[in-house]
Amino acid sequence: MDEYKEHMEETSGIRADSLIEFTEEEAELPKRHHWLVEILIQLFVTKPLGAVGLVMVLVLVLAAVIAPYITYSDPNVLHEGAQLKAPGAAYFFGTDQLGRDIFSRIIYGARLSLYFGIAATALGLGIATLVGTLSAFLGGKFDTIVQRFVDAMMSFPYLITMLVIMALLGPGTLNIILAFAVASFAPSSRVVRSAVMSIRNSQYILAARATGCTRSAIILTHVLPNVTAPLLIMASQGVGGAILAEATLSFLGFGIPPPAPSWGRMLSSDGLSHMLTGPWLAVFPGLAISIAVFGFNMFGDAIRDLLDPKLVGGTGRL
Repeated sequence: MDEYKEHMEETSGIRADSLIEFTEEEAELPKRHHWLVEILIQLFVTKPLGAVGLVMVLVLVLAAVIAPYITYSDPNVLHEGAQLKAPGAAYFFGTDQLGRDIFSRIIYGARLSLYFGIAATALGLGIATLVGTLSAFLGGKFDTIVQRFVDAMMSFPYLITMLVIMALLGPGTLNIILAFAVASFAPSSRVVRSAVMSIRNSQYILAARATGCTRSAIILTHVLPNVTAPLLIMASQGVGGAILAEATLSFLGFGIPPPAPSWGRMLSSDGLSHMLTGPWLAVFPGLAISIAVFGFNMFGDAIRDLLDPKLVGGTGRL
């Protein structure tokens, strides 16, 4: 050690006794948490409404998973002599005009809403990612033609587009998922296109091209990982919109056919018909829709604030 200090003084002219020595423990870099843990910590510390939204979403998911264990009857079972029973000890949320337990239908309806919301959002973002990435990466006339088509899709309200598609395909869960994905992919594709265009001429992309990487390899290896943050933001915000869209279609009679416990259909077929004699038929499905949409929207807004580098406090990374 002394020989090293003498050599350093001779070569650099810096006296060894003027340097600060650190132990191995002090010289170690602080351990960092996983990026997901860091985001959760920031969420609960800086975004309380987002944390509340996350808790609401987790409760909704948990209720959907353990639905058979927290309900005491099948959602479609008809209880004789229990038509339009008010909420009470026997039936927590009351019963409908056919004697079906509203609590069971709300809990099992959460499964349908989550299944539709996640599946429709995933399919819509998949289409948006494909269209936006190819449009930005290929450019030229292809980009111009695709963007004019996207402009045409965005000129129509998504609900009108969904109604037209449902009128052509007919009711059904898969048809609703397809209708929502087709109607909602256009704005998301613009976001993906902008993100890809911002990195299309980056040094590492040019280096990958110079080494002979194919376009598909560059897109899969270098482009898509760099648009993960905006995709996560759009996914967290899109599920709530998808749940609301399904409820709207079911309310209008184009949604999931009965006797499936759809929240929107419970509002239209049961709630409107018995608004005065059984107001709980509309109150509880409406609360379920509000809680689900509020939770996903608050959580999505918080994730956007944390991941978007253009906003104050945003990290812009995963």
